[in-house]
Amino acid sequence: MSALRLASTDDLDRLVSLVERYHTHEGIAQDDETRRAALYPLLEGSPHGAIWLIGPRSAPVGYIAVTFGWSIELGGLDAIVNEFFIRDKVRGRGMGSEALAALARALADQGVRALHLEVATENDAAKRLYGRLGFASRDRYHLMTRVL
Repeated sequence: MSALRLASTDDLDRLVSLVERYHTHEGIAQDDETRRAALYPLLEGSPHGAIWLIGPRSAPVGYIAVTFGWSIELGGLDAIVNEFFIRDKVRGRGMGSEALAALARALADQGVRALHLEVATENDAAKRLYGRLGFASRDRYHLMTRVL
């Protein structure tokens, strides 16, 4: 079973390394200073979100970053998986699905009504995985974004 634990400011350096790997994998251009500034409040206890590390404390193999919102339609607090990453060398071993399932249970126990995530349209393997974990497409909706 994969270990899932809430990250803290003590984990910043380990987390920055993982996030940099994820951003490289996804083609996201971001400098280290911006990355650290975005992560630190979530590690410090911001009410806007949190980050969980996956794997051993001394050498985590991934992370799940979640941000919180409110949905009138869904009846209260909701959460969005903002980033989810497992190192290439350990993918496919079930650690990610175990961690995401454990996180969903923990969030539900804390009163979160829904957990959302985005997946690339062409990423069929991820869509199958998320479907097995209970996520479903909301075909009536299309996510649109305006960067401010």
